[in-house]
Amino acid sequence: MGSTVSKIEEFLSYIYGVRNLSENTLEGYKHDLDLFVELLGNESELEDITLGDLQLCVAQLTEKKFAATSINRFISAVRSFFKYAFRMGYIKVNPALRLKTIKAPQKMPRFLYPSETEEFCAQPEKTNLLWPSRDEAIIKCLYSSGCRVGELAGLKLRDLSSDLSSAIVLGKGKKERRVFFSAETVTALKKYLLERKQNIKKDSNVDALFVNQLAKALTIRGIRYIINRYSGIEGTNHHISPHALRHTFATTLLSNGADIRVVQELLGHASISTTQRYTHITTEQLVRTYNQAHPHGGKTSE
Repeated sequence: MGSTVSKIEEFLSYIYGVRNLSENTLEGYKHDLDLFVELLGNESELEDITLGDLQLCVAQLTEKKFAATSINRFISAVRSFFKYAFRMGYIKVNPALRLKTIKAPQKMPRFLYPSETEEFCAQPEKTNLLWPSRDEAIIKCLYSSGCRVGELAGLKLRDLSSDLSSAIVLGKGKKERRVFFSAETVTALKKYLLERKQNIKKDSNVDALFVNQLAKALTIRGIRYIINRYSGIEGTNHHISPHALRHTFATTLLSNGADIRVVQELLGHASISTTQRYTHITTEQLVRTYNQAHPHGGKTSE
């Protein structure tokens, strides 16, 4: 397996340096390919791996009750690696060409209703749990901009506009885009930045927008931890994640009539089909639309 492992390391260096994938995406590839090596064992050389071996790996993941989405991500990583190995001439036949993904149940990301959103945004100030002003700013930034947690973690002070109403984030594929913050979020940011300035030593050169109590930049894991802590408070929705806030942002805009192409741009989606996953139309919304638009709408039979 020595050559396989070294070729995987070479592939990871390639996708990070040449394809400009984010560190978060790179970590996902590394995790799945490390798992691939573990499942194969120590007896297979790269050129000896067959389609049957790959299918056996997928079967093992299924037996271990891995989610369909996790298995398909694993398959995607394996396909990408073997495509690279074939192109580089390390193998004569690509065994992953006919490796099929498994059917995943259609699962919509969680989102919050308006009352839940307001309640969650108010939790830091109400509970005084960690660093209230920072945590309120984090929650409101995620909800009002729809940015990914990795994009928020990567924000620097210099990325903010002078009035704090927008910022330039680095999205997937290292593509820059502008995101916007609501007036409430701007107020929360101003309060946090004042405390940040007071808490951080003058000689500190940390440029990250969001920091911890030790003046170190908050990581993606750190932001997830913060959201999770407030999500576990009694009376809140116990399944709130940074992505749920991003999904709530998209749902709110679309349900209020925003053009899906505009929402696509704000979310940083390369494909409109990805944005379409964020379109929730509840029964209540359908009834309201029918009553407003149909000639017989709003009437009940006698």
